Order: sequence, then structure tokens, then C-alpha cells
Amino acid sequence: MFVTHPQVYLPHEDTYLLLEAVLPEVKQGDRILEVGCGSGYIAARLAERGEVLATDINPHAVRETRTLGVEVVRADLLDGVRGPFDLVIFNPPYLPTLPEERIDDWLEFALDGGKDGTEVIRKFAEEVGRVLAPQGRLLLLISSLTGIDHIRDIIAWQGFESEIVMECMVEGEALYVIRCTMRRE
Repeated sequence: MFVTHPQVYLPHEDTYLLLEAVLPEVKQGDRILEVGCGSGYIAARLAERGEVLATDINPHAVRETRTLGVEVVRADLLDGVRGPFDLVIFNPPYLPTLPEERIDDWLEFALDGGKDGTEVIRKFAEEVGRVLAPQGRLLLLISSLTGIDHIRDIIAWQGFESEIVMECMVEGEALYVIRCTMRRE
């Protein structure tokens, strides 16, 4: 895979970890949504196994993903997206970023998680339930920079149970993939 635009997030350790976690999650007939697809690396791999829709706010990422033959739409998180999806995956921007640290380019959307790193995750958590099928699963990549327990609390507040399914250390940062499902009453 070759990314041609410099404003598109290249696959890194977080991408590979999320793909490793998601492959065993895919079931026959799943309708899959990848939010924030970046280069399209994960969406293209999943499209080999089933129906995939990818989204990204970055128009350059949308073009890159489309060249891989993946159905992709330009959207801010889940704006305009209709479900239900059996599996939703998201590698959110999670780097804590102060206003004076912003770089004002398209790559910022892939990295900037707001002041405490949770702004985008909070917004996503509030919206994802409307596109997730009743028995659907959500896989979310989380960094120790934002605090795994804090993120799991945010997810729980929206009615999800979560469990860590994979983790790895990268340059002193712990990366986790959590599987979330709607809490059964």
C-alpha cells in the first residue's frame, strides 16, 4: 500500500494493532463501518471479508481510500451515516492538544484529541449507538495518554460494556483495543 498524499495519516503501530484485533471479530455477513479510515489500510483489508463503509473528514484520505476500491464517504465522525452496522471500528485522535499546539492542517484531524485527548472520543461515544446494530460490536483504539479507565467510563456512560481485547507498548505509550457492546438490562 502506498499513500500518495502527505496530509493522510500513514499506517503506524496503532493501525496494525487495531487490524490485528478486528480480524477475528469479523463474522460472516457483518456490515462493517470504519470511522476515520485515514489511508484506508484497515478498510481495504476488511473489504476482502465483507461489506465495508469507511468515513473520514479529510478529503485526501477519502480519495486515498477510494483508490483501494473501498466505499468511502467524507463525514465528520458519523454525520449523515445510517446504520445498522454489526461492527464499528475507530482509531480516534487521542493526543492531548492545547489550542496553541494546533497545526491547522488535515493531519490534525487524525491526531488532535482536544485539551485532554477525549473530545473526539466523547462525541463519537454519544453518536455511535444510533448506527450500531442491537447485537453489534465496537472496537476502539485507546492510548494510555488519555487514560484507559477514563475512556471506559465515557463509554459506560453511553450504555456500553467494554473489555480490553489487545494491548501493546509503543515508545513508552500503552495502546489498547477495547471491545464495546451495548449493556443488556
